[in-house]
Amino acid sequence: MLRSVRIDILSPCVEDREVGILTWGSGLSALAASRRWSLTGDRKGSIEVDSTWVHLDRDARPARIGRGFDDYAEAAQGRSAPTRLTLREPPVESPRTAWPLRVTDVDLMGHVNNAAYWSAVEHCLQERGPDLRAPVRACLDYRSPLDLGEQVELARHADGDAYVVGFVASGVVKAVARVEAIA
Repeated sequence: MLRSVRIDILSPCVEDREVGILTWGSGLSALAASRRWSLTGDRKGSIEVDSTWVHLDRDARPARIGRGFDDYAEAAQGRSAPTRLTLREPPVESPRTAWPLRVTDVDLMGHVNNAAYWSAVEHCLQERGPDLRAPVRACLDYRSPLDLGEQVELARHADGDAYVVGFVASGVVKAVARVEAIA
């Protein structure tokens, strides 16, 4: 289950016709593994992604990582996978907008899929936020899953030059995204 992701768009791939992807295991701990991606376009697009995934058992609870992760351990070279969430929730008084969930937003686990979160973040950035054609960092911390049928609100907050979106259901912030321009 995806715990957090950071995407650094150093140069958007909008002009690229082909994009090469290099991926490797960047961290490993008892319950989680981190994965990195470097995307390089044929016309100078460049994106770096770092993600942390928590290993779940058959009952969807965090479980120790067992056999089968030898390649991760070798690539990680002793680096651990961080599972601590770092993004701050938007203030309680932040403006909120209803965000309807669709059946097509649900993954195999019955939760809202990762692409649906990013779609909501992009929608909020149309109001205010960094120019997505320029270098930008986008981070998303998943605190607990959103499920189809929940009444979800997007809490929006400007934090200096960054834009923060909180996914709120039943008064609980279930995920937080932060997008900001980078130099």
